[in-house]
Amino acid sequence: PLIRYGYAPLMLIGVNGTGIALAASGAPKPWLLALLALAVGLSFTAERLLPYQETWNHSAGDAGRDTAHTFVNETLLLVSVAAIPALAALIPAGGIWPHHWPFVLQVLAAVLVADAGLTLVHFASHKIGALWRFHAVHHSVTRFYGLNGLMKHPLHQTLEMTAGVVPLVLAGMPVTVAAALALAVAVQLLLQHSNADYRVGPLKHILALNEGHRFHHLKWAGIGDVNFGLFTLTWDYLLGTKTYDPHRRFTSDMLGMAAHPDYPTAYLPQLAEPFRPSGACTHPSEDPAPDRHTTADTA
Repeated sequence: PLIRYGYAPLMLIGVNGTGIALAASGAPKPWLLALLALAVGLSFTAERLLPYQETWNHSAGDAGRDTAHTFVNETLLLVSVAAIPALAALIPAGGIWPHHWPFVLQVLAAVLVADAGLTLVHFASHKIGALWRFHAVHHSVTRFYGLNGLMKHPLHQTLEMTAGVVPLVLAGMPVTVAAALALAVAVQLLLQHSNADYRVGPLKHILALNEGHRFHHLKWAGIGDVNFGLFTLTWDYLLGTKTYDPHRRFTSDMLGMAAHPDYPTAYLPQLAEPFRPSGACTHPSEDPAPDRHTTADTA
């Protein structure tokens, strides 16, 4: 019970709250990196002590690849944060950022703005063939665990983060807020793809966590085009893509891409796949689910 009901609050409030406090105090950035390492350790611990699927805790030859994705994409995220002061210097009059707000409210505002940009690019990536080619890397997973959140083509992650962060930079977001936001994104991805069988009660209909996000990784076209949000499900309600079925139990044979079962599994081939003429193309062309009308009930 401690893990089932305490893990999510520990990550959402404990880790993020500590990160906000560190960023607000101007603590050296290595402290935030150490906190991120702690969050990864907590993620793996919770998954092993209370797994949703025991088999998802064991590498299927993908652990090295996922580690490479995580290292590269986290490095890109940190570089983008480091570049914010230089970008902010280009903004006339410092933008419209509410510097007078309490720091925690500034971070929450950044989360909500970033959530809109990230979610809408994610949604577009399921509708536009050129974007899907790059996003397909993320949907090739056949086990669902914390590091899956950062298993993305670096060009697609760059596009998502640009949509989420550029409006904030134009508004004059301080680098301290950006640092807290970067940690929050990493924590959210760990939670959203976690193999830990945690519960958040009614909040599962508001927050974009693993109970709902598993539906997004169902391998059949149309069925998996749901629950796009990163932090919240706000945009899914507006787009009509919010879905949940309390009776659905997920296994590896439900994950991946039905039309591309031979999608590359190694890191470098995955980076090259979007550029191949015969690579995974438009998402709507994938095979429909055999139980298309019963796989999930739209809320």
